[in-house]
Amino acid sequence: MASASRQLVARMSSSTAAKKLAIKHVTVIGGGLMGSGIAQVAAATGHTVVLVDQTDEILKKSSKNIEESLKRVAKKMFADKPEASSQFVQKTLSNLSTSTDAAAVVHSTDLVVEAIVENLEVKHELFKRLDKFAPEHTIFASNTSSLPITDIANCTTRQDRFGGLHFFNPVPMMKLVEVIQAPMTSQTTFDSLIDFSKALGKMPVSCKDTPGFIVNRLLVPYLMESVRLYERGHASKEDIDVAMKLGAGYPMGPFELLDYVGLDTSKFIIDGWHQMEPENPLFAPSELLNKLVAENKLGKKTGEGFYKYR
Repeated sequence: MASASRQLVARMSSSTAAKKLAIKHVTVIGGGLMGSGIAQVAAATGHTVVLVDQTDEILKKSSKNIEESLKRVAKKMFADKPEASSQFVQKTLSNLSTSTDAAAVVHSTDLVVEAIVENLEVKHELFKRLDKFAPEHTIFASNTSSLPITDIANCTTRQDRFGGLHFFNPVPMMKLVEVIQAPMTSQTTFDSLIDFSKALGKMPVSCKDTPGFIVNRLLVPYLMESVRLYERGHASKEDIDVAMKLGAGYPMGPFELLDYVGLDTSKFIIDGWHQMEPENPLFAPSELLNKLVAENKLGKKTGEGFYKYR
């Protein structure tokens, strides 16, 4: 009888441990475009959100950008109801706070979403520190677009509570979220991240921890082959852009998209993949792309990339 009771208690405990986490409190690390966007959509869907960055100045700018973005969203949502529009903005902002001390704010959070620089050492330093202060139940997630989730998670003691949440820019407008399940990510963690993505009003797709996940794994080689086609002199960049827009129905041509994303970002991704798989021709670097980045011609953000914007 005692043995049966112990087995029942064990089964109940196991069931409780495997229960999905209802994510209510979210900490977003990184006040850039991606981090601000993630914080915005989480706050707008009723989550309590803390946005963290290194300085108050950065956070002030992030908060201003979020408020302006919310007003644009609200104007579309409540076109003929200005009062409802104002209430939506104020309600969302009331769910959002900021901090420069990540360790101090994770003590009660359910989910940490990291959206900082694509540098493995910097991410390791952050997650090692947060791992000491976050509660046991807290899930860690990275918004990385190019680094393996496993490599990032290895620095923590919660690899089973670590996954990928890859959002797309601009976050408030783009419906997709790639939810990445690394080999050590538990099914409970994965299911919780799927549910969280749905709660944000997003469409989650699942992927294993492979370079580039789904979208970038297909998109970046396509962009690089477009550059090679141009480098070989087979077609002009203008004609390639027109061909892909009118022939494939893409909203932007590959060179327009490269300039929009940032040539440095594309170079960083392809360099990392080339280092991992040097024999893979899809990941071969481009001399032209390297030259433009070296000249600080990074696309729209610097006024010139493949095209000029000044």
